[in-house]
Amino acid sequence: MVFHLKTDDFVLKSSVFYCYYGTNTIFEEKKSMADYLIKALAFNGQLRIYAVNSTETVREAQKIHDSWSAATAAFGRAITATSLLSQSLLKGDNKMTVKIMGNGPTGTIVIDGTATGNLKGYLQNPHVNLPLNDKQKIDVKGAVGSSGLLQITKDLGLKTPFTGQVPLVSGELGEDFTYYMAKSEQIPSSIGVSVFVNKDNSVRTAGGFMVQVMPGASEEVLTKIELQIANLPAISVMMANKITPEEMIYRICGREHTQILDKVEIGYRCDCSKERFAKALASISSVDLKLMIEEDHGAEAVCHFCKKRYTFTEIELRKLLNDIQK
Repeated sequence: MVFHLKTDDFVLKSSVFYCYYGTNTIFEEKKSMADYLIKALAFNGQLRIYAVNSTETVREAQKIHDSWSAATAAFGRAITATSLLSQSLLKGDNKMTVKIMGNGPTGTIVIDGTATGNLKGYLQNPHVNLPLNDKQKIDVKGAVGSSGLLQITKDLGLKTPFTGQVPLVSGELGEDFTYYMAKSEQIPSSIGVSVFVNKDNSVRTAGGFMVQVMPGASEEVLTKIELQIANLPAISVMMANKITPEEMIYRICGREHTQILDKVEIGYRCDCSKERFAKALASISSVDLKLMIEEDHGAEAVCHFCKKRYTFTEIELRKLLNDIQK
């Protein structure tokens, strides 16, 4: 069974955007709310469904990295997909790192996700803005590239992390994460992700869903869900009209067939600290530390994920050097 995917991105050209989807739909500014993800079962456990509103999370990522429209759409899709996979594949204090290594101008995209809903990331080149594609949507494929690798490393608390890797199959990312789930995790899935970017590069909405097929699911259920997903309004349209993650799931599976299991708050949260950077400095060679002391008389560390800066004085570096040489 092959699912149709919903991956849609738009650039807002004015204060009001008209999207023709059956009838004219006007996108108006909505008040922001905390991001969260819903986990559910449907059709007596034949399907597992996740839906997420990741607007504030992606909005924060865009602000931190000053990303431009095409880069923001790709970055936001990656963050949204990671939020879905982390809730499906992780438990407790487990965490994962997603790397998208395409041949497009954004370069490598890295996202960290945890089972508790923490997300953070960075991209090699955030300043990518491309012409709209032939569907008048942001050219995510052009930004990411159609050739490369999607690699996911899961830290499950074992001696060795598990790493799965698949080639990029489209560069649109929804399809690529779907392919990863089928090939690396052996879980047939349908993943839809969306980011709506304003003209000033800020994020209007972001969100998505993932439907997973459980062993023993009937052909009747799969046919029904495939049709529902194919006829689903664009994710950005639903979110602009305040469709919640719960309602998104109901539109896919039907309220009467759905059992909500859990609600998880997600957000862009970096766990960097000066202590962690001090440990990193302590791991470099004493020769390099001496150069920092003698030539620079100090050091400054910058977190890739949140851009926070940590300053180490000459005195602090000398203490680190003394600790290393003990």
